[in-house]
Order: sequence, then C-alpha cells, then structure tokens
Amino acid sequence: MILQRLSIINFKNIRSSDLVFSPKLNGFIGPNGVGKTNLLDAIYYLSFCRSAFNPIDSQVLNHEADFFVLEGNYSNESGDEEHIYCGMKRGQRKHFKRNQKEYKRLSQHIGLIPLIFVSPSDSGLIEGGSEERRKLMDMVISQFDHPYIDSLTRYNKALQQRNALLRQEEEPDASLLDVWEEEMARSGEAVFAARSAFVKEFIPVFQQIYSRISQGAEEVGINYVSHCQRGPLLDIIRGGRPKDRIMGYSLHGVHRDDLELMVGGYQLKREGSQGQHKTFALALKLAQFDFLRRTSSATTPLLLLDDIFDKLDAHRVEEIVKLVSGSNFGQIFITDTNRDHLDRILSAGFADYKLFAVDHGDINLKSEGPHV
Repeated sequence: MILQRLSIINFKNIRSSDLVFSPKLNGFIGPNGVGKTNLLDAIYYLSFCRSAFNPIDSQVLNHEADFFVLEGNYSNESGDEEHIYCGMKRGQRKHFKRNQKEYKRLSQHIGLIPLIFVSPSDSGLIEGGSEERRKLMDMVISQFDHPYIDSLTRYNKALQQRNALLRQEEEPDASLLDVWEEEMARSGEAVFAARSAFVKEFIPVFQQIYSRISQGAEEVGINYVSHCQRGPLLDIIRGGRPKDRIMGYSLHGVHRDDLELMVGGYQLKREGSQGQHKTFALALKLAQFDFLRRTSSATTPLLLLDDIFDKLDAHRVEEIVKLVSGSNFGQIFITDTNRDHLDRILSAGFADYKLFAVDHGDINLKSEGPHV
C-alpha cells in the first residue's frame, strides 16, 4: 500500500498540512517536540481509527480547534485507489469513511491499510506489563484475521460481565456466571489458537532479524505463556471461581497471556542491556512487518520509524540502514533529529525520496530524489 497524499487539519499541533509523498522513503527532520511524531500518528490513525498514543479521541484535537480532519489517498499494488476520511467535531463521535461511504463498524476498516509503527514507546514491550505484549500480538493478528477481532471482542465482553458479577456484594447468580464463563472459554480458546499459530511462525522471523541487527552477538527467544496450555479453559476458569470471588476479578484466561522475552537464556527484562532492549523491541516490530507483508491482503505494509537510532551503537545502526534499504520494504516514513542518519540511508540506494523539515507543526518539503 502507498500513501500518496495526506491532508491534516487541527490534529494535535498540526493546524493545516497537505503533503504529497514519495512511494519509497519520506524523511522528517527537526528537533524534539516540533510535531514529527504527531505526523506519524496521523498516518497511524488512518489505519487503526485511533491514535497510537492516546485512546481518547477528543485529546488529539488541537487545543484551539473545534474539529479535526484527516484524509489520505492511497493506492495498492494493483493500482486501485482508496480515499480514507476521518473527521470529528468536539463533543461528537468521529466519522470514518472509505471512498465516501461511512463504516458501520470501525473494525471493518482494520487491515485495509496494514502498518507497523516503530517508536521509542516500544520500550514498553520489554519493560512494561503483559498487556503491552498482548497488544503486540493483537495488533498484528487483527490486521489479517477479522474473525480474531470478533473472538477477542466477545471474550472481553464476557470477561467484563463476569467481573461485574464477581464484584457484587451479594452472592452472584451461578447460572449467569456459567453463561459468561462458557463464552469466555469458547472465544478465549479461539484467541489462544490464533495467538499460538502466530507466535510459532513469528519466532524464527524475529530471531533472524535480531541476529542480523546484532551481527549474531546474542541468542534470543520468545516463549508464549497462557492458561490455555494447562487444559480446557472452561475447567480452569471455573476452578478459579472461589478465589476470583474473593479478589473481585478473573485471575485466569487469555487476558493474562504473556510473552517471555529471552536473551542468552535469561529474561531480557532482568538481564538485558539498554542496547539489547532497543534491538529486541526493534526486531519485534520489523518481524511484525515481515509477517504482515506475507499475510495481509497481499499488500506491503507502511513502515513508520520514529527516532529509532538513539542508544544504538554504530554497527547496529549500519545493519538497520541496510535492512530497511532492502527490497522487502515498501513505503517508509522516518523521523530523526539528525540529518546524518537519513543521509546514510539515502546513500544506501534510495533514489526516490522526499525530505521534509518540521517546525512547530509546520511541515515543508526541503529536498527530493531525482526519480520522484
């Protein structure tokens, strides 16, 4: 998929911008805090119907504005064009349209424009709780497997209903608990099956990418951990009912799944260096890209790289440059405070590129390659 043109009005600190992009490399240069990440977030928003950083839509509105609008013109490998529109007035719900037709459910849009966003916040994958690592799985699987979104939605609804019953002061209705537990087990096992299949295929791709970036310096691994591995999920959930009643929430289920991230046979969170943490998170995201490239509607995902070179040694930066310069990647959007990094990427063989300067929400084209 190629994002040909992007129009932004009142999105965070970007008051108005209309940008035409290169189908290959687009670089955005400027100091911290001027709006480079906000631009990438606008692109992310048009793929996922939400911000990558803030779940509250009203908070992506410019503080001085009463509405925001995002519009993107895309083309796929077959040359088919897509026009995606999102608009929202303060205090009202947002409207999302594909080719002038509004979606009945936003989940119908997920996967149309596959995208991977690599940013400094990815440190949460390593240092954060299990929720961050579940989101990693969910974000990729949901872009190529729509039944997975439905299973996950049903599971979360049943989980919320069961937890509400568990929190009641009076003894909850056992038959109602049975109903919601059966739904948790049914949809939860579907979620587990999809996650298991994904992780099995994902691990070797991730290991290959990590090895290339680190030049084989460390051995890494990923272990998927789920209560479903202990036996039928319904038995596990019902077996925990007495303790769950005391706690007031569900202690067992796929909402507690996790990925153990390993380096040299030890847990990365405890043993890894800062550079290893950064390399691990980056390799996770680039492996997601490769996975989606092969599974998601036969279209190459967009790749968003936000300030990825900080805290990496020169050798790892060099390998990343070589990697993203390869033929496996399609359209790339990359931000940096340092023009030198982008120049090194361009020197690796990008003839088709555009470089933009970003200054307090203003985005202006500065240079472009000869083949644009």
